[in-house]
Amino acid sequence: MNSATRVLLTVLVFALVSLHPSAAKTLDVWFIDVEGGQSTLIVTPAGESLLIDAGYSPNNLRGGGGNVPGGRDPSRILAALKEAGVSRIDFLLMTHFHPDHAGGVPLLAEQIPIDTFIDYDHPLGTPYGSDRLTTAAYRDYQPVRDKGRHLVPHPGDRLPLKGVEAEVVSAAGLLIPRPLPEGGGTNSACTNLEDFTEDGTENFLSIGVVIKFGAFRFFDPGDLSGNTLTRVVCPKDLIGPVSVYLISHHGDYDTAVPALYAALAPRAAVMNNGVVKGGDPSAFKRVHAFPAIDLWQLHRSLNNEALNAPDPFLANVDDGTVTSYALRLTASDDGSFRVTNPRTGFSKSYRR
Repeated sequence: MNSATRVLLTVLVFALVSLHPSAAKTLDVWFIDVEGGQSTLIVTPAGESLLIDAGYSPNNLRGGGGNVPGGRDPSRILAALKEAGVSRIDFLLMTHFHPDHAGGVPLLAEQIPIDTFIDYDHPLGTPYGSDRLTTAAYRDYQPVRDKGRHLVPHPGDRLPLKGVEAEVVSAAGLLIPRPLPEGGGTNSACTNLEDFTEDGTENFLSIGVVIKFGAFRFFDPGDLSGNTLTRVVCPKDLIGPVSVYLISHHGDYDTAVPALYAALAPRAAVMNNGVVKGGDPSAFKRVHAFPAIDLWQLHRSLNNEALNAPDPFLANVDDGTVTSYALRLTASDDGSFRVTNPRTGFSKSYRR
């Protein structure tokens, strides 16, 4: 190869790179079907993995599935990790210690390394006393956590992820002391608010995070609910508009806050409901009251009066014992993103 040819090839390579400067630099999210619990896998543009919650333990499953080798929910999470090309979990964030979020951790940790655990340290109980739902799940989770690095974040902290900004907006019942840069305005929709008293569990203690990649913003509040969820946007909006909102508490009745949708104004909302878990009719009505928001669901709800999204937006439509499709989201730093439903092959792109 002569020098002129080398120069020409070099120019061509640089030209191709300039045409695709952000190739492979996307934020990728898998909303994993754990039948009404939560497990959300995030892979940053820098290649780091963040798993938010890990679904159920086989001892807590509803509707069967406990005889799956390696555990039903850990197996589904591992399938998503394999698709993402992830061989270890850099960060595992426990929004709270309920069995539909923390139950799958022990079996998952037997099958893949977990480097850093993030949570609010230990069960804190409620104003009404201890939360018995946390007892067994935390007992099994703690010794696994003790084998890795452990972080206890506070509202206003930023998680140590590369390539994105991950702001903690709620933790242990507290909210960020000051609004994020995109928030801060008075929310005019904060009128005639319903009094959603917390449900007597640790849901209101959930760690909620806003993940920002350029102009793209994703809000995952865990099971934040009741009046604590309302205070995220009322009377002052602490977060500002987001691109995608993971509907809190699986779309239960205590998350149906119109002022929340008015403030967040997401282009897409994802409901991690199960066949009958979550997916309360009031939650459907609230999101459908905003026609500009596309609703995506991990499962078709069989609850009476459930206003399910159209079929292309439903990842699973069986009785909860057969399929386990995960919704896949890919976002660019210009704010554009794409959601894909592998069950139907349907995809929708959202422009910046």
